Amino acid sequence: MTPEPHEIHEKFLRPLQEALREASELALSKFRNGVRTWNKENASPVTEADLAVDNFLRERLTGIDPAIGWLSEETVDVPERLLKDRVWIVDPIDGTRSFIAGREDWAICAALVERGRPIAACVELPATGESFAAVRGGGATKNGQKIFASSNAEFARAAIARPVKLNHAVTAAGNQVEIERIHSIAVRFSRVASGEIDAALAAGNANDWDLAAADLLVHEAGGRMTDAGGRVPVYNLATHIHGALIAAGRELHPRLLAALGASLQ
Repeated sequence: MTPEPHEIHEKFLRPLQEALREASELALSKFRNGVRTWNKENASPVTEADLAVDNFLRERLTGIDPAIGWLSEETVDVPERLLKDRVWIVDPIDGTRSFIAGREDWAICAALVERGRPIAACVELPATGESFAAVRGGGATKNGQKIFASSNAEFARAAIARPVKLNHAVTAAGNQVEIERIHSIAVRFSRVASGEIDAALAAGNANDWDLAAADLLVHEAGGRMTDAGGRVPVYNLATHIHGALIAAGRELHPRLLAALGASLQ
């Protein structure tokens, strides 16, 4: 049985936030500081900061409860996680390309997932000093203050963050609003949770670690995050790769599905 929100907060979210704050300091010590960088086998970049944060968080978070499984972008996946009711899902640095380029839109993300859905989550933006957190049933916060998704329901005037490859789909559907590009998926969706933008999209091939923490933020802030068919993501499955995703306030979300769903599937 899932604990009550206050129990999740005390047992899991509080130590999670403390760990991510320390991980942020570790990452910042290497940010814009000649960090060593190379490409993984899938050609995506990784840095010594990614690995350092991953090692730090794995030690800290698995120490909270050794029975909880582990899934991280920078740790070799092990099938034992599939046998766990609970698993930590972590992205040591979401937006590694931004980190390397010295941009500020990168994040450290971690979520505790129980039977496929997140129950506690934290997204830290070390370069800007922003801290997002959420507990299932307990709401979402930014820097300790309650946040809420946008109430805008008009697709044509919505501020929608998305990857470049989805620009045409958005404009062809009738939205001409231009906003600054947000490279990190987690940052993109976190800003939906805080109401700073109206909606965000992710193209296919996002992974559990890109999504799980921000997913809880969006839903606890009163928004919706689903795939193009309206289904809520499920995490800690044999495959951790997802299709295209849409996040928005509850009034705008169905309009986005109607306008963009077919083009994203």
